[in-house]
Amino acid sequence: MTAPTECRPERRAKLSPTSETAQGGRRLVIVESPAKAKTIKGYLGPGYVVEASVGHIRDLPNGAAEVPEKYTGEVRRLGVDVEHDFQPVYVVNADKKAQVRKLKEQLAESDELYLATDEDREGEAIAWHLLEVLKPKVPVHRMVFHEITKDAIRDAVANPRQLNQRMVDAQETRRILDRLYGYEVSPVLWKKVMPRLSAGRVQSVATRLVVERERERRAFTSAEYWDLTGTFATGRRGDASDPSSFTARLNTVDGQRVAQGRDFGPDGLLKSGSSAQVLHLDEANARALAAALENTSFTVRSVESKPYRRAPYAPFRTTTLQQEASRKLGFGAKATMQVAQKLYENGFITYMRTDSTTLSETAVAAARAQVTQLYGAGYLPEKPRVYAGKVKNAQEAHEAIRPSGDRFRTPAETGLTGDQFKLYELIWKRTVASQMKDATGNSVTVRIGGTASDGRDAEFTASGKTITFHGFMKAYVEGADDPNAELDDRERRLPQVTEGDGLTAEEISADGHATKPPARYTEASLVKELEEREIGRPSTYASIIGTILDRGYVFKKGTALVPSFLSFAVVNLLEKHFGQLVDYDFTAKMEDDLDCIARGEAQAVPWLKRFYFGEGEGGEGTGAAAGRTGDGDHLGGLKALVTDLGAIDAREISSFPVGNGIVLRVGRYGPYIERGEKDTEGHQRADVPDDLAPDELTVGLAEELLAKPSGDFVLGNDPRTGHEIVAKDGRYGPYVTEILPEGTPKTGKNAVKPRTASLFKSMALDTVTLEDALRLMSLPRVVGADAEGVEITAQNGRYGPYLKKGTDSRSLENEDQLFTITLDEALAIYAQPKQRGRAAAKPPLKELGTDPVSERPVVVKDGRFGPYVTDGETNATLRTADSVETITPERGYELLAEKRAKGPAKKTAKKAPAKKAPAKKTAAKTAAKKTTTAAKKTATAKTTAKKTTTAKATTARTAAKKTAAKKAAAAPVAED
Repeated sequence: MTAPTECRPERRAKLSPTSETAQGGRRLVIVESPAKAKTIKGYLGPGYVVEASVGHIRDLPNGAAEVPEKYTGEVRRLGVDVEHDFQPVYVVNADKKAQVRKLKEQLAESDELYLATDEDREGEAIAWHLLEVLKPKVPVHRMVFHEITKDAIRDAVANPRQLNQRMVDAQETRRILDRLYGYEVSPVLWKKVMPRLSAGRVQSVATRLVVERERERRAFTSAEYWDLTGTFATGRRGDASDPSSFTARLNTVDGQRVAQGRDFGPDGLLKSGSSAQVLHLDEANARALAAALENTSFTVRSVESKPYRRAPYAPFRTTTLQQEASRKLGFGAKATMQVAQKLYENGFITYMRTDSTTLSETAVAAARAQVTQLYGAGYLPEKPRVYAGKVKNAQEAHEAIRPSGDRFRTPAETGLTGDQFKLYELIWKRTVASQMKDATGNSVTVRIGGTASDGRDAEFTASGKTITFHGFMKAYVEGADDPNAELDDRERRLPQVTEGDGLTAEEISADGHATKPPARYTEASLVKELEEREIGRPSTYASIIGTILDRGYVFKKGTALVPSFLSFAVVNLLEKHFGQLVDYDFTAKMEDDLDCIARGEAQAVPWLKRFYFGEGEGGEGTGAAAGRTGDGDHLGGLKALVTDLGAIDAREISSFPVGNGIVLRVGRYGPYIERGEKDTEGHQRADVPDDLAPDELTVGLAEELLAKPSGDFVLGNDPRTGHEIVAKDGRYGPYVTEILPEGTPKTGKNAVKPRTASLFKSMALDTVTLEDALRLMSLPRVVGADAEGVEITAQNGRYGPYLKKGTDSRSLENEDQLFTITLDEALAIYAQPKQRGRAAAKPPLKELGTDPVSERPVVVKDGRFGPYVTDGETNATLRTADSVETITPERGYELLAEKRAKGPAKKTAKKAPAKKAPAKKTAAKTAAKKTTTAAKKTATAKTTAKKTTTAKATTARTAAKKTAAKKAAAAPVAED
């Protein structure tokens, strides 16, 4: 592991950032991002140079090609020397080498160095890597702050600290652990499931959670139950405070409680013990009871009133911000963090990666001041509210997420727009509300009873809530994951009735219900679940969810996270052969261990040895099953687990029974279903749509898929060549092709490729004819030539049918024109000026509603690269898992939010002329210079040999440049 790197406080001068440089010195301040650098620069004087490292400048190598040649074997593969205390091999990222050179140049001209990266494990690690690579010979200071304001930055410069080596070790241990996990387990997935898959310490567990929820949905059996709803009138003229009528739901019949959804299990049956205690009404009984109650006189049997009190919510931390931004703004976790990052870097909010709900005294004072200013002293509690941290091992170095500064800017004062305005407003409201009084009121339960004509006693209940003092709800009300849930500020007023009052039943209706399977996770609810299980760290949840979406393990339907069939195969393998690695308790225990290392209560190397080699306390191997023995050593041996793969049956772990002899299999090219063994009579096979949710694959649907035409349709033989022509269904749609005779060379310079053509949109696989196929394979078709003899052809391309004349292409209106367009018609098209601007706008494919951020109408349109959503300002292409037919308004808003968070696409700048490199005392550059000078002199003196000499000079320059480049590339690695 790494040796501690000390900052040098003994050489630190007492500094105060002013507009004048103290003692005429020059100070280099290094932060992570250019945006952060720009903001901080505005708060420091001319004696400060602020540069960005642009994230990590070095990391573990991405592959063997990046590993220095001196490393061999397992070190080269893993980037970690597992045999020598898990020493990591760090390399400067290829795209950061220019930035490192720039930082070194700036440091060479500076008198002091300030490392101002974020105050968390990641930021501390970036600071340590900067020290290791830059090797400063000037005083170094660790500058930390949790908000980017003038006072905070100046205070941070005046009060630096030392580098926290324990935080660096903790981050490094996490990085090594994740590398070992990913690089050892992922190859197993490549061999047994599909190439290019990945496994990860938290991503695999998150995927398992989503898969398990889908399993529950597949196994779920819906139960039907009925009850009654009555509308009761008081006989008085009502008003807003005293309604004249209200609805109540049937609660008991002859004292026996009527069954509700909570009484049924996932198997569709009443839970054990409930069948004798509750009355399960079916439709016939419910309607009969409703009819028997038509002329019944009802009375109020009881009125229970209790005081209602609701305390404000704690200020935001990372996970609660992600959840609430999802509910209220439709932002995904990744989009939320991108917008929050911009707000932080531009000085609007405090650091957005935090587990803490604590507010500083300054923040509390600012919030209380705004409560008084905006809502009045009556909404301000006598004492400031203090929120205790509920997150285990929370990093309390940061505050909660709040508006920055000692005076909060209202949203209107910020000048923000779009997503940044919306998210700032959310944070501002939550922070202010956290320092307001409780909401108070009353909750009321009324019981109404009557005797039916058949003698049965029926009792209905109604609940109400009135809020007498809204308190913090004046500023903020939290959303709910369930869209049908009633929010806290919603009142339900009941008539002012007392026990014994008579009521008239205006209507008694029978209502049927069906239990629903557990809801799929959304990004917000998955974040909540991971946090409650203490798996991973809140700062990483957005990237984890992004990873499982990008890898194809999960896709979205609306806001719901749906596991792919591929993820079922991956989780199946991990559960059966690497059970402890995806065990929820085991993963949470690993998190505890990593936190122990961060606190200095455990050593990293012994812990990693036990995890990787399976060594116990005494150094003896405990085997891969140690995680299940309960002997106190919860770590097994990863190396042993991934070594013996003979027990893993690739076909078995990727096969799932559907029913009726049908099996779903996950193949290398996607999921498919089959019945019977391949190459046997009666064998059937059909591909499964990529966007089909696993719980929707029923036996009935599987039978439909198998019944559809599939395989090769033999259309006949080409009369000209005699080759058989077939129609097939390929990965990119239906097509026709010819079958070449056996022995036809398929590779080499004499290789022959079969003619192939995609079907037109108007054609179907089971109706296409031999004539159609031959016409399709005849394309491109020569239409004729223009007056200058340039040939014009009609072709079918990726973006539709078109004409081509040299390099000039013109679109055709439809596919049929490929065969019907004449030379005169083609020349007429070319006679028209080529349309450079946009074509006439196509009508929208679907209308989604009004975007909650831009407040503009959102529609789905068909573009050159496929369908996309737009609000007129922002365009976002639909993902693979989305379709025009199934996309919901919420999903459309989320795609737009993610696109806004990314910002406008960066334009590729034109390459400037190469600058002459500054003179360096390197043998390679000196040799290059001498060679070039000699070449020029030779060229001047011997004009008859100009071409030869110039060629030699070019070769010499190229060789010299390559030599210099190799030395420059090797230098950062040599400094490790």
